Amino acid sequence: MERVLGIGGYFMRADDPAALSAWYRDCLGLDADEKGRWRQEAGPTVFAAFDSQIDYFGSPAQRTMLNFRVHDLDAMLAQLRAKGADVAAETQDMEGVGRFGWVTDPEGNRIELWQPA
Repeated sequence: MERVLGIGGYFMRADDPAALSAWYRDCLGLDADEKGRWRQEAGPTVFAAFDSQIDYFGSPAQRTMLNFRVHDLDAMLAQLRAKGADVAAETQDMEGVGRFGWVTDPEGNRIELWQPA
């Protein structure tokens, strides 16, 4: 059986694609090239389905949530707050998995930040 090799891309609609791309670059350090290619560090990727009624993604209209691995969750959240980003006040620790925090991008998409254990 053929198998997928990994995440090849994540695509989203935006009212202002250039501004949203700049936010991801300036606030999260996502240094994609002019074609959107980004060389990410090796590490685990979680692929999971959630119940459609869960409020974990923020808005019920949001059907998917992007999760980024980070080295230092506290430093990333502080950086985002300093840039005026909409950062959730709470964080979550999951034993054996790591720590989680959330930010909402300028287009209203909730993003999860994960510092693996």
